[in-house]
Amino acid sequence: HGAKGDFFMSARPLTRRDTLKLGGAAAASMLLAPVTRAMAAGWKPIPIGTQLWCVRLQLAKDIPGTLQALGGLGYQGVELENAFGKSGVEWKSYLDAAKLKACGFHHTLSELQGDKLAASVEFNQAVGNRNLIIRSLQPAVYTSADRLKKTADEISAVAERLKAHEMRVGYHNHTTDFNRIDGEFWWNRFADLTSKDVILQFDTGNASEMEGVTPQSFLTRNAGRTVTMHVKPFSRKDPNAYLGADDLDWPAILKAAEGTGGVEWYIIEYEKE
Repeated sequence: HGAKGDFFMSARPLTRRDTLKLGGAAAASMLLAPVTRAMAAGWKPIPIGTQLWCVRLQLAKDIPGTLQALGGLGYQGVELENAFGKSGVEWKSYLDAAKLKACGFHHTLSELQGDKLAASVEFNQAVGNRNLIIRSLQPAVYTSADRLKKTADEISAVAERLKAHEMRVGYHNHTTDFNRIDGEFWWNRFADLTSKDVILQFDTGNASEMEGVTPQSFLTRNAGRTVTMHVKPFSRKDPNAYLGADDLDWPAILKAAEGTGGVEWYIIEYEKE
């Protein structure tokens, strides 16, 4: 699987607490050395970010310091999910100081519609982010073909509106996205019903909670749509397993993501303490 596989399969990856305690060149070298080797091994030089939900408690106390710690580790970007009452201009200053890019923002669908859309666009323009990802949908959407079609149309309409701002809308999966409706996976129906401009942000851990789901098959089936991917471990034997000590076939997942998936950002997410 080569060096990028080594990055995701190290024997003892850093915990969230480790990432905030370690700093500077030592931590950065731990992360960046495998990526540098990966380029020589034939893997694509896909940038690596992290979802800020992982460090939401730290951000609530200290945004600049938390981002500095993540930048010092070697992360190239972060995906926001909460502005913590700060403006886009303030966030951009924090990101620039930490040498981080904004690779996404998790929104509600309502924040991308009606009068709220302009404010969301303004914030994301300020931080330099073009990937506006819908974090979840109403529960009924996952069991009703009619609700699914209506919602897919609404999201495609958002995608069309965002083109003028050179932005993209996307959708992030949870486990219920792999229910079946009339024999087909909800996720695939959503892909088929939405515009090709809609990002399918695949979360490997969430998807794998559903019995019978193989992440790489969905990445391949919906070619070019997985612009950003949440890299999250999953293990039935050990729910707290780290990347590389979990049950997922990372070489196959990475091959699918880079071969046909269309991935532009790997976003590491680990939700355990």
